[in-house]
Amino acid sequence: MAWVYILQNGRDGRFYVGSTTDIGARLTHHFGGHTPSTMRLGNLAFVFSQEFPTLAKAREIERRLKRLKRKDYLEKIVRDGKIRMGA
Repeated sequence: MAWVYILQNGRDGRFYVGSTTDIGARLTHHFGGHTPSTMRLGNLAFVFSQEFPTLAKAREIERRLKRLKRKDYLEKIVRDGKIRMGA
């Protein structure tokens, strides 16, 4: 199994979208300051995750979300608790 997850910066509300097969280890890396792409975001909160059958599917959804570059869509996913884009 694999996950798409969303982290959010507590100061300015910016989001980070990622995917992984080991969500616990991945979050440990993010919160431990070992991931360059999230180190600049500062105080992060884990706000969402959704499971997918394969890493390939999770990465596909992650890429689609990142291409959208729409904060309002990510806010809706977090609020609804579900990704609804052909998942």
